[in-house]
Amino acid sequence: MKKLLLLLVLIFLALPHACTQADEGDFDSLMQQLFEEEGTGGAALVVRDGKVLYRKARGMANLELGVPMTPGHVFRIGSITKQFTACAILKLAEDGKLDLQDDITKYIKDYPTRGHTITIEHLLTHTSGIKSYTDMEEWDAEIRKKDFTPAELVDFFKDKPMDFAPGEEWKYNNSGYFLLGYIIELLTGDSYAHYLEENIFQPLGMENSYYGSTTKIIKGRADGYARAGEQTVNAEFLSMTQPHAAGALLSTVDDLYLWYSAVMNHKVISKDKLKQATTPFVLNDGEETNYGYGWSLGDLEGSPSISHGGGINGYLTASIYLPEEKVFVAVFSNCTCKDPGGIASRMAVLARE
Repeated sequence: MKKLLLLLVLIFLALPHACTQADEGDFDSLMQQLFEEEGTGGAALVVRDGKVLYRKARGMANLELGVPMTPGHVFRIGSITKQFTACAILKLAEDGKLDLQDDITKYIKDYPTRGHTITIEHLLTHTSGIKSYTDMEEWDAEIRKKDFTPAELVDFFKDKPMDFAPGEEWKYNNSGYFLLGYIIELLTGDSYAHYLEENIFQPLGMENSYYGSTTKIIKGRADGYARAGEQTVNAEFLSMTQPHAAGALLSTVDDLYLWYSAVMNHKVISKDKLKQATTPFVLNDGEETNYGYGWSLGDLEGSPSISHGGGINGYLTASIYLPEEKVFVAVFSNCTCKDPGGIASRMAVLARE
C-alpha cells in the first residue's frame, strides 16, 4: 500500500499543473517585455481578493536625473479620471441634487442642444453626439498650452455641429465628461478639484491622488515622455485646465486600488448605482454598447471585466477589475510610447488562475 501511495504521489508531482497561481517571475517577465531597465518606466500592482500578488516598478521615473521608477510614483492617469467623475455625479443623484434623465440645459442654461434632449446619462455613456473638443482641428499644440475656465472651454466646442442625435450612436467623447465636471461645479458651488479632494480622496485615504497641476510641487511625480522618431523626448505641455473632469487626475497604483476597492464594496456609491454604472448602455435602436458610466465593460478570456485606460501627454495607464475573481490590476507608464494595456490584461489572466 505504501509503495502504491508513493507511486501516486510521484505521478501527481510529475503532472503539469496549469492551475498553479502565477509567481512573481511571470509578472516580472511581462514588465520586462515593455519596460527597459534604463528607459522610461512603469509601475504595476496586482491584487486578488485583498492579497497583493505583485507590486513592482521598472525603468526610470526621470531620465535626465537618473531616478529609478518605484511602485509609489505618481502618474497622470488620463481618462481613468472619468470613473471618478461618473461616481461624483451618481453621488449627487443619490443626494437628490440631480437626475440622470435631466436635460443638461437644466444646469447649463444656454447650451445649444439644437432641438434635442441631451441628458446627463448621454454624457456619462458617450452617446450625446456632442463634438469632442479633442477631435477638433482647432485643438492644436498652441491651444493646448492655454488656460481656460470651464465656461470658456465649453464655449470652445459648444457651437460645433453634433456628430449624431443623442442615443443614436456611441462615440468616445471628452466634451461630455468635461460638461459633467462643469455641472458638478455649478451644482455644488465648488471646483471639481476641491470637490473630489473633500468627497473622495480624503475620505478614502487616497493621500497621493491629485487634480493635475503643472506648477504645484507633487512629491514622487514621475516625469512624462514621448517619442519623436527614434528619440525619447519630454512630453509637450498641456494646460491641466483642459482635461478637467475628462482626464486631469494624478494618482498611484496603490491609491487606484483603494479607489476600486471602495467603489466595488459600495463605500462610494450604492449597490444599485454601481450596478447602473457597470451595465452596458443600450442605444435607441436596442443595440448594446460596451460602456457604462465611466467604465468599459467586457469579457477577458471568459471573465467579466470592468476596466478603463488613460492616455494624456507623457503617460498611458491601464486598470482592470474582474468582479467574479476579485482581481485588480493597474499598470502605469510614463511614456506615450509604451502602452501598458496588453500586459495589464495578461496580468489579470495570470492572477485569476
